[in-house]
Amino acid sequence: MMSTSALTIPNLLSGLRLASVPFLLALAWGGHDKAFLLLLVCALLTDLADGYLARRLHQESELGAKLDSWGDFALYISTPFSAWMLWPELILREAPYVAAVLASFVVPILIGFVKYHRLTSYHTWGAKLSAVLMGCGTLLLFAGGPAVLFHLATAVLVLTQIEEISITMVLPEWRSNVPSLVHALRLVRNDGSCKGS
Repeated sequence: MMSTSALTIPNLLSGLRLASVPFLLALAWGGHDKAFLLLLVCALLTDLADGYLARRLHQESELGAKLDSWGDFALYISTPFSAWMLWPELILREAPYVAAVLASFVVPILIGFVKYHRLTSYHTWGAKLSAVLMGCGTLLLFAGGPAVLFHLATAVLVLTQIEEISITMVLPEWRSNVPSLVHALRLVRNDGSCKGS
């Protein structure tokens, strides 16, 4: 069931995540690493909560899916640049993984824009898993912990984004909330059988 109201708790959480990005960049620019980490944790928690609450409260909407996707994109693209300002030696050491993360976010979005002229909002199961792993791995890395979880999260993210590119290639028109490539293939098959009747 889709919500018709724009002012919902999930939309507010996604909007807060989007709004946190300039503050994260400002904190990084000012060298406030502890405040940056605290705000980053809060932003990541909104990412965990918004989709769950949208489904639980029956407040799913196309606007919500777009806000969630834009919030994710802004947060995940700005975080490496913020980290560069705070921990340049760490980013240099992890450069191949950071480059893979950035490419994994940018390439599927570019392909989606070329095909649909808008940001994709699939919210796949893989994306949810990779978001949790990437959030935990990144925070652990920034806090001075081992990099192994960040490396694992990067591998999962790359696979997830390959699936998202595949979904874009399969779906003839934009759709939100497509849980997996299997679901996309079913949608195409069902649409084809409906048109054939």
